[in-house]
Amino acid sequence: MGPRDAGTEGGLQAAAWLVDVLKHMHLSAGMDIFTNDTPSGSLVCRNVLAEIPAQEKTGDWIVLISHFDTKSGIPKFVGANDSGSSTGLLLEMARILGTSPLRHDNVLLGFVDGEECRIEYGPRDGLHGSRRLARQLVHESRHVQAVIVMDMIGKPNVKVTLPMNGSPALTQMILASARDLGVSEHFGLFDGGMLDDHQPFLDAGFPAVDLIDFSFGSAHGLNDYWHTPQDTMDKLSDASLTVVGRVVLDTLGRLDSR
Repeated sequence: MGPRDAGTEGGLQAAAWLVDVLKHMHLSAGMDIFTNDTPSGSLVCRNVLAEIPAQEKTGDWIVLISHFDTKSGIPKFVGANDSGSSTGLLLEMARILGTSPLRHDNVLLGFVDGEECRIEYGPRDGLHGSRRLARQLVHESRHVQAVIVMDMIGKPNVKVTLPMNGSPALTQMILASARDLGVSEHFGLFDGGMLDDHQPFLDAGFPAVDLIDFSFGSAHGLNDYWHTPQDTMDKLSDASLTVVGRVVLDTLGRLDSR
């Protein structure tokens, strides 16, 4: 699909494609179009949202998030890992949950736009889609028991490092799922915080956690593929996507049984 920066024709095409794919899964999906003021002018963003009702009527929600926009200003940037990997995984989880919904918890799938900043992250730059959705959930008085954000989870031998600015109970639940599934080597703790799409939900008072591997490069510990034209499909691993998907689904089961 190519670059899909927020506010561009590529971003519009990506959002429309996501809606079409979700509707072909027979899910209720739509596009929330909104405009934010940024340091570089007005920005039109498009969140793609889909809901999967629980088998039994309930007012509880679990929110799954991936941003789908790409960083602007990078020639020929396709963002296979950032943000294609988590968006592809969230689509597969939509398919699975659409055919086998949770018993007690409704699921809201949020493909959010405008995560990437244009100049520097701040109140008016970056995280546009997640801020918008968090405000909507507050306005609608939804009872959200968990927000799980996925980002950059597709590299080979993925090592998800959960940042310190995440809800402790959710963080421990993710680690417990990884342990019980025998994939603990792919999950651990980050030694600091991370500014990502989970932060607006934390700010709004919702439990939230961020699943991210922020080491994406040509050698261990390097990040030299991040936000470069080297972020291409050949850098992704189906095994890594499977590991993260299994852990998230197991965590959903734990939340659903509480």
